[in-house]
Amino acid sequence: MTHTVTLHRVLRCPPDRIYRAFTTPAAFAKWLPPHGFYGTVHEADVKVGGGYKMSFTNLTTGNGHSFGGRYLELVPGQKLRYTAAFDDPKLPGEMTTTVELKAVFCGTELRITQEGIPAVIPVQACTMGWQESLMLLAQLAEPEIPQ
Repeated sequence: MTHTVTLHRVLRCPPDRIYRAFTTPAAFAKWLPPHGFYGTVHEADVKVGGGYKMSFTNLTTGNGHSFGGRYLELVPGQKLRYTAAFDDPKLPGEMTTTVELKAVFCGTELRITQEGIPAVIPVQACTMGWQESLMLLAQLAEPEIPQ
């Protein structure tokens, strides 16, 4: 058994900026880890068929987990779809995350669906983690900082 999480937000920035936050390794490491963790992107080949490897580390304990996947679909400013699988055998299976971006009058409508979440991860914990990550994404992507 696996879980699916669906999230919806509207952010005050253009779709291309959110797309860059997903496809720029340093940006991804900055906003994706939920509170209490920091992220490290060990490798990233951001192209369809390319892969990535990253880890989250718990700042309190120093413990962490690593995972990686491949990019299935990349449509700049519109859509991303990628997989993720944990290196830990206690977290089996492969997850697929679909990110849809739509320009709206006040910014970008963002829809995220993550499927195949291992059953051992409570769906509520995954939802809470995504909510924290999306708050960090907004803090990174929404500011309009002129050159």
